[in-house]
Amino acid sequence: MAQEDTNFARTTTTGEWFGHPPQLKRLFTTEMWERFGYYGMRAILTLYLAKHFLFNDTTSTGIYGGFTALVYLTPLIGGLIADRYLGSKRSVKFGAILMAVGYFMLCFGGEAAKPYATIEGQRYDVTVTETAGSEVRSVEMGGQRLEIVGNDDKSVSLKTADGVEARRIAPGGFQSDGERSQLHIAILLVGLSLVTVGNGFFKPNISTIVGSLYADGDRRRDAGFTIFYMGINLGSLISQFFCPILAESVGWWAGFGLAAIGMTLSWVLFQFDGGRLDGYGERPAGADPRKDWLIYGAALVCVPLFFFLFTNLMAYVAPEPGKGLLGYLLGLPIMGKLMFGTFLLAVPGILIWALASGSRVEFQMMVAAMVLIVFNTVFWTLFEQAGSSLTLFAERNTVLEVGWTRGLFAFFNAYPFTYYLFFALLLGGLGWLLTWFFGNGEPAATRRKMGAGFALVMTAGFIGMVYARARGFATDEVYVMPAGQTQIFNALFIVALAPVFGAMWNAMARRGVEPSIPVKFALALMGVGAGFLLLVWGAQFADAQFKVGLVWLAGLYLVHSMAELCISPVGLSMITKLSMARIVGMMMGVWFLSIAVAQYVAGMVAQVASVETVGGQVTNLKVSLDTYVGVFTTIGWISIGIGAVLLVVAVPLRKLMHGVA
Repeated sequence: MAQEDTNFARTTTTGEWFGHPPQLKRLFTTEMWERFGYYGMRAILTLYLAKHFLFNDTTSTGIYGGFTALVYLTPLIGGLIADRYLGSKRSVKFGAILMAVGYFMLCFGGEAAKPYATIEGQRYDVTVTETAGSEVRSVEMGGQRLEIVGNDDKSVSLKTADGVEARRIAPGGFQSDGERSQLHIAILLVGLSLVTVGNGFFKPNISTIVGSLYADGDRRRDAGFTIFYMGINLGSLISQFFCPILAESVGWWAGFGLAAIGMTLSWVLFQFDGGRLDGYGERPAGADPRKDWLIYGAALVCVPLFFFLFTNLMAYVAPEPGKGLLGYLLGLPIMGKLMFGTFLLAVPGILIWALASGSRVEFQMMVAAMVLIVFNTVFWTLFEQAGSSLTLFAERNTVLEVGWTRGLFAFFNAYPFTYYLFFALLLGGLGWLLTWFFGNGEPAATRRKMGAGFALVMTAGFIGMVYARARGFATDEVYVMPAGQTQIFNALFIVALAPVFGAMWNAMARRGVEPSIPVKFALALMGVGAGFLLLVWGAQFADAQFKVGLVWLAGLYLVHSMAELCISPVGLSMITKLSMARIVGMMMGVWFLSIAVAQYVAGMVAQVASVETVGGQVTNLKVSLDTYVGVFTTIGWISIGIGAVLLVVAVPLRKLMHGVA
């Protein structure tokens, strides 16, 4: 779509940033802080639902899956609105405001839900006490305080203080829940709804502006997008480290608050750009500015709509066995029906249209694209267990001690001044690195201002570490990683391995042995399955508390990250090359719809791994481990099998692609 004054900045701007247009720096930092907010919030969301609101696993993972599905679905509409009415710049600003408000709303969770248990129809309040460093759940019955202990056969024992079983409740006779504030649940759902709507305006359009920095045929475009996506990984890496720490050591509000601050910084950087982005992402030529407020109002109307979808999702009750596939589909929440219905109609519908309207070659290329889209859905369904079932597995059945920190913490405790020296050097070096990175291509006066700004930020960070020390950080024998922080492994491995994989594909291409797109998809599917099976294999070495070593979970993320690097970089490019020119935009929509469906199905898969909890804690760690191992084994082998099928059909599928690589 034509845009007003699109060449203004391109012809008048001087100075480059690492050989790229200087505007890329502002877009890089804007995206970095937006991803900081999103991934920081995502790292703690499932745990927040399960431990603060005391939702059961089915509800927690269902909300998480529905939220992430909408996050991928709304950009389809947001991109269309920007192209026709608002322009990318206004859309990004509006989306950033909504997302920042949404994150801030998540800070207001109120008091934690009060746990209770229903035992054979009678309600009992659950008391949580700490004994020998672990939390114990108990109920008062007949004048005695009885500890709640889950058994291997899924019955529940109520035991006295000396370990004698006073009562055994048969499977199904014990139900746990929490007494929650409906006001704070409403605030939670409104916050999530604002984030999903805002993301729809923000996410697709900042990437559009990056593309507009380069003229057609500019060879720097791919490298520019690579730098831009570094911002995504950098933002997620930093936030997935700090947000879980704050959530656990200070409170949930602090973790979400840090995410909100990151999103606010993203908005500030983009809103007050000092004219750096003038001429980019402007309103389309001929668009009526009087419709802006109508669009903003319509977007806000979507908030109660999404609120309704979330409440409907929370009220979902699985159909009774024997209802069949049709009964299962009809019993799905409204969001599930919309997701599956749209996807199941779009795929064959577009192929029928391509058969009727296109040439034989075009139809065959469209078939290849649709086949890969379906396999793509399977991949992301399993890969996106990271924020739900894998995070809960980390919380419950993983030894989260980071062994190599034992010596470092011992040194800090023996010589306390070294703690402050360590972080002073670390933050000082980081401040210098940031000044060098963002000051590249800037005048000396600007670099000095940047240096002063980063020095102020690093000083604030150092004060924060002093406060953390006063609160007990690094005074233990070893660092215990918060469960939400385990998601950082993916970002770490992507940052480390992306250049390696890029060089590897280029070297293979020069020798004419680079795998085809279908083969890369197959390798990705088998890789994501292999990651789960690696964790399953490591589970046999679980300790006496039925907890698996952290190295096995890190190994899963390593294999999954390698699988992601096989599929993620080629997906969008593949769609643009295989699609008929008249419907490239629609096919991009189907691609993102497939990822949205995958996010929703990922929540459904995580629900299969649900285990019984009381007050946010599992009642039997052995049952928990066995449940996760069973589910991970099943999806691991299924994924490898599907990948093997794709590997077999890769040759005929490549013929349908007619040379697209």
